[in-house]
Amino acid sequence: MAPNELPIKLVGMTVDDLMEDLYVDIPSGSNSTCESGPSNDDTDNPFEAGSDSDDDDIPLAEVQRNLRASRGPSQPPTPPTISVWIPPEWTMLRLTLTRALSRAKISPKHLSVITREAGNQPQKIEVYIDDQKVMVEPGTTVLQAAALVGVEIPRFCYHERLAVAGNCRMCLVEVEKSPKPVAACAMPVMKGWRVKTNSPLTRKAREGVMEFLLVNHPLDCPICDQGGECDLQDQSMAFGSDRSRFTDIDFEGKRAVEDKDIGPLIKTIMTRCIHCTRCIRFASEVAGIDDLGTTGRGTDMQIGTYVEKFFMSELSGNVIDLCPVGALTSKPYSFTARPWEIRKIDSIDVLDALGSNIVVSTRTNEVMRILPRVNEEINEEWISDKSRFSYDGLKRQRLVAPMLRNSDCELRPVDWEAALLTTAKVIKNAGSNIAAIAGGFADAEALVALKDLLNKLGSEALCTEYTFPMNGSGTDLRSNYLLNNGIAKVEEADLVLLIGTNPRFEAPILNARIRKGYIHNESEIAVIGPEIDLRYEYQHIGTDPEVLQDLASGKHPFAKQLKKAKRPIIIVGSETLEREDGGAILAAAQSLASTTSAEPGWKVINVLQKVASQVAALDIGYAPGAAKVREMKNLKVLFLLGADEKVLEKSDIPKDCFIIYQGHHGDYGACIADAVFPGAAYTEKQATYVNTEGRAQQTLVAVSPPGQAREDWKIIRALSEFVGAKLPYDTLDEVRDRLEDVAPHLTRYGYSEDANYFKQALELAKKSNAKMDKTAFCLNQLELEDFFMTDTISRASPTMAKCIQAVKKQKESKY
Repeated sequence: MAPNELPIKLVGMTVDDLMEDLYVDIPSGSNSTCESGPSNDDTDNPFEAGSDSDDDDIPLAEVQRNLRASRGPSQPPTPPTISVWIPPEWTMLRLTLTRALSRAKISPKHLSVITREAGNQPQKIEVYIDDQKVMVEPGTTVLQAAALVGVEIPRFCYHERLAVAGNCRMCLVEVEKSPKPVAACAMPVMKGWRVKTNSPLTRKAREGVMEFLLVNHPLDCPICDQGGECDLQDQSMAFGSDRSRFTDIDFEGKRAVEDKDIGPLIKTIMTRCIHCTRCIRFASEVAGIDDLGTTGRGTDMQIGTYVEKFFMSELSGNVIDLCPVGALTSKPYSFTARPWEIRKIDSIDVLDALGSNIVVSTRTNEVMRILPRVNEEINEEWISDKSRFSYDGLKRQRLVAPMLRNSDCELRPVDWEAALLTTAKVIKNAGSNIAAIAGGFADAEALVALKDLLNKLGSEALCTEYTFPMNGSGTDLRSNYLLNNGIAKVEEADLVLLIGTNPRFEAPILNARIRKGYIHNESEIAVIGPEIDLRYEYQHIGTDPEVLQDLASGKHPFAKQLKKAKRPIIIVGSETLEREDGGAILAAAQSLASTTSAEPGWKVINVLQKVASQVAALDIGYAPGAAKVREMKNLKVLFLLGADEKVLEKSDIPKDCFIIYQGHHGDYGACIADAVFPGAAYTEKQATYVNTEGRAQQTLVAVSPPGQAREDWKIIRALSEFVGAKLPYDTLDEVRDRLEDVAPHLTRYGYSEDANYFKQALELAKKSNAKMDKTAFCLNQLELEDFFMTDTISRASPTMAKCIQAVKKQKESKY
């Protein structure tokens, strides 16, 4: 079978239907052929240079007549397996055949792409790139083959994670015996090809393409935010001509396009656009928002939204990174810094539980912007808009000095010694009547230091803000509260069942993975809970927990699909498990997972956390939820470690209870506190966070904490000395040694420790006899406006406030 033949199996349709539908989509003048029956690996490609196979080509009409005659009137039509040769000039190789044929009146769900069998890998073929021999699999493009030997081919439109468009023509290369250059991004290599990426013909083609691009490109480089990291700048220097032939004889000026207003996050200067269509493909394929597109043809072609509307997506900021020129840039970052002025620090995002890898760009001790960092196991190279743009909240409403509440009930700044002395005196008098609640941004070092301090004082009342059911094995087994199968494997699932969660807003990158599996692997997706817009099709099979029992017993129609699935994934939202019947819901989900026919080693049950600190806190030994604190009638001191989500009201604790708040923003916790300790945010400390799949990662110091703020574990260590219960560590390494004693996986950075004991967890859950409520699932994040302000940092961000206003304004628009 030739590399550019697509093997397909068509279910429920005749060959005649296929021929007719395919013939509709074949451009006129294409010399396309169709072969019936099995394909041979040595089949000649009629488009291959030097081949002489035109005499063997069979017209489509003749194939149709022969098939009709051979089948006869009495034979029922059978869905055959055929091989269709499609010319590379008009195909998009990265698209699956399902999408390629979506216009041909064939439902995508009635097609199944035959993938290569694991034990029958095709034989590699030999090609030469600049006289360097390389062995590649059939179907590999020239650009991919060149990358294997370290040869860089310039490109503007091609991107590894998007469909091939082939419309910039910058990647033209010379192939021996070919009459003209070929597009390296879209052309699969053939056996024995000799590709020349630096020949006179290739250089002339590149210079010609670059010249046409620059004819209408404005000379904005001195004022363009993309300057210094612009692909057009780099490639015009490396591959362009050293002179310009552009002369405006008629003084008509260059082509100019009106800028588009697509929201408060993306600044558009569309005159700079080179029509690579990366933004369109990202919006359509990854984000699932078909708002961007092209209008007009030739010199009148424009990219925009056709009607005035905002680009309403939780992943919209990624088009800024994708844009190879300065057409799409960051509005909050515009005219603030140049790439050569800023310092870049690798770090981790903590605004959701996925732990996306990021790069923090700083200048003069200020965070200027946040960009994604490639990590194939977690976020690929995307991040959510909240992770990217809420950094301006890091310099607003910050706590910069210790404070104590005076006799007039007002918080007044004091020095560290006075704050620690006063607080230590209260703690000594409280004895063991002290409790602590950890918030969503607490790092593992601070969590273990606070636990050690309270344990030395005789207290075990350490809780998290977010509840988790303690029925059965509770938090004793990590598999109960982790995304066990991992983030990357979600896209490999053939069935995804979402229970009481909205991954689009709780974990946008995970939702993009689910959508990727839906598009490329045709995974079935079902939802139990409120009907939500996930940007892909799904079956809504119920709103209440009783559906889980019907699925487990086989009464529900969807139970058969779940039973047949070889790689099913059940994702339970942590918000759903905060209900009173959370234990029963988790037990029902675990029981349902045990009835599936999953492959060995495939982990079906998964829990999606919402905050960055929850997994580490449960690993260290914190109790989920503040119920233990409410039960303490003699509570004298309450320590809030970044807890700002109002899990406790003033009325829930004794009136004489002394409240200590340690955090980085003046939010709810600081308002009710009697003593305030200013802590460091995630960009200001080297700290450990564990994401929802149990992978330990660390942030690095990008900027210094403002004012007198200090790292959280250092504050707790200093307080312990004033209290008289000195903690046995003075450096970060010593704290991490203590972390390793408590849970060794917390210091294995970048590695995800497998969680097991699923059968034992199910047996213990069955013994708990938890009762299930009939109340329907409800979620806090249902609309896009609910996504932008969910924590202390994003609530302090003016950019996030503008996003909410933009969403509300868009709702009022008729478009």
